[in-house]
Amino acid sequence: MADPPNILGATQCLDMLGVMSLLQSGRVDLGFLGAAEIDRFGNLNSTEVRGTKGITRLPGSGGACDIASLAHRFVVLLEHSKERLPEHVAYITSPGNGDGRGWRKRVGLPRGGPSATITTKAVLRFGEGGEAYLASVHPGIEIEDVIENTGWTLRAGVDLPQTPTPTDEELKAIREYDKQAFWTG
Repeated sequence: MADPPNILGATQCLDMLGVMSLLQSGRVDLGFLGAAEIDRFGNLNSTEVRGTKGITRLPGSGGACDIASLAHRFVVLLEHSKERLPEHVAYITSPGNGDGRGWRKRVGLPRGGPSATITTKAVLRFGEGGEAYLASVHPGIEIEDVIENTGWTLRAGVDLPQTPTPTDEELKAIREYDKQAFWTG
């Protein structure tokens, strides 16, 4: 994203061709993505959503499909609600694990896939079968709240850990980067 807070003090600022070149050559280890929806296999929708007021068109991929297809792994950040985490997204804008185990290889994607989804309630990770499971719950959030606000039967362990709070060093780094609370406000 070419927003001024991201560019100020950056060690690099590449044009789109440079970024796509890094992705294609396999030199991007981790991508961070947002989306309107993510499903149980990590497929993302940022094209259109269907709600009580009909269809809402969204901006589309904006490069997210390239990151989801070519980075070694990606992490998705979004609000945790049934509407945002349906069993199947309304439209696949950026591929996750398709319909499960082996899908990415079958369709010719050279690497990658979703590593985690970090929501406002929990962290979901992706197992060998390609499906998301509940990995941790944020402090102050009940497991039942997470499960109730997920659009599919979310697998969860019995002794589920709490998501660790940021360390003082991590908070310092975040505050140094985001001095005016533009992103963390």
